[in-house]
Amino acid sequence: MLSLAGSFEPAQWGSRCLRSPHHGCSPAALLGGLAAGGVRPGEVSLAHHGVLFLDELPEFDHRALEGLREPLESSRVHLARAAHRAELPARFQLVAAMNPCPCGHLGDPTRPCRCTPAQVARYRARLSGPLLDRIDLRVEVAALAPAELLELPAGEASAAVADRVRQAAQRQQQRQGAPNAALDGQALQQHCRLDRDSRGWLASALARVGASARATHRVLRVARTIADLGDCGPLARRHLAEALQLRRALDRP
Repeated sequence: MLSLAGSFEPAQWGSRCLRSPHHGCSPAALLGGLAAGGVRPGEVSLAHHGVLFLDELPEFDHRALEGLREPLESSRVHLARAAHRAELPARFQLVAAMNPCPCGHLGDPTRPCRCTPAQVARYRARLSGPLLDRIDLRVEVAALAPAELLELPAGEASAAVADRVRQAAQRQQQRQGAPNAALDGQALQQHCRLDRDSRGWLASALARVGASARATHRVLRVARTIADLGDCGPLARRHLAEALQLRRALDRP
């Protein structure tokens, strides 16, 4: 895709790309378009097999955000203009960031939020339910006071985390020949099998939050990945509970 856009560098061969478009980009720039000169891939295709980072997510054009639903589901994007049609690959990992409210201070222990509940609700409503349904991990990062930030202990080294992720990916390939994200249908049932108690607990928890069928399958894939990171065999209730908790951010104003 990068070569089609004329931005491929030989030195980048074999490296996964990172695309970070500005929130002012148009839907065509993000999703791609058809021009007189041919197909013009968008950021979702330029990030194929890489990472697409969208900062200030609610500030993107609503049509662009809604257009993300197709590639997030099928890993492809369809373009159409008059009598012309095109289909481009768009298998990327979406990483996005947003403020908790328009002023950015909701939950901040040092600065008061100036937004009304209605303003916060309108801000978050820019992200539709179907789009959020396709985002597996939604983590709220709380603001820290400067003194607390300066006293934080050193975290786990990135190399150790990367090694744990690498081992988990190897387990998935050895077990099923594909990453957990690709599990579907019978393969999902086979490798994310639950005992009766866990199945009943998960059904009750999903019903309480009004989860869709898509969300149910995504929770199972995330729970399977959590278990693989811990080198666990069958899925346990703690894996399901953690996967559910990782979807709860933005569920409340």
